[in-house]
Amino acid sequence: MLPPADPPPLPGPPLLRQGWRDAVFAHWSIPPARAASLLPAHTRPDTLDGLTYVGLVAFRVPFTEAAGIPVGGFDEVNVRLYSVDPHGRRGVVFLSMDADAAHGVLAARALTGLPYMWSDVSMRGVDDVHAGSVRRRLPGGGARGRWRLTVGERLDRVSRLERFVTARWGLHTRHAANTWWIRVEHRPWPLHRVRSWSYEGDLLRAAGVPVDDREPVSVLWSPGVDTEVSPSLVTASRARALRSRRLGA
Repeated sequence: MLPPADPPPLPGPPLLRQGWRDAVFAHWSIPPARAASLLPAHTRPDTLDGLTYVGLVAFRVPFTEAAGIPVGGFDEVNVRLYSVDPHGRRGVVFLSMDADAAHGVLAARALTGLPYMWSDVSMRGVDDVHAGSVRRRLPGGGARGRWRLTVGERLDRVSRLERFVTARWGLHTRHAANTWWIRVEHRPWPLHRVRSWSYEGDLLRAAGVPVDDREPVSVLWSPGVDTEVSPSLVTASRARALRSRRLGA
């Protein structure tokens, strides 16, 4: 089953608003068993035709508003997997999130448990050519990567794989002894094919996800979207308990 093409509405006013710009999506297929041990409790790999995917995703965040208060922007590069919980909620699981704003890294780690890391991140683009690089500082410094791509034509229709890896309306994170689902809402990504792509680095290996093929199965680019974020109060473990009661367990 694919995630819905459009996001469900948030349950209330968003706690966080962000702009995501010049986004790069590179994905490699992996066996679900390779991802399973890296996911938080009460979630399992979300699959498409028997496979799941690890993504290397980079984008600029030109603005962030937390509870209506501007708190600045940053550049981010993340390594992510795809998850589903007993409530049927599909999401993203971040294994690493490199960002170049130290104060934001500290706040996000403390408040959400997300694996933000303070890094040097650079993203630049001229016409259809975009490039970027990342070098991790703290914690666990040393991982790095760099990429370059040429943007191609706009996609009028997305494939099943392209929808699977981009139409993700939430994320799972382990925090305060529970696995939480945080809802994300934005219009569907306007996606472009990538005509050329090169990448060097060890970000996937540092995140614990070796890949069998050097080249990704999919690389996409998007000019970006504006997002709204709100946490769910039902944890993944609570969702499983509620489902068990409905089934008479």
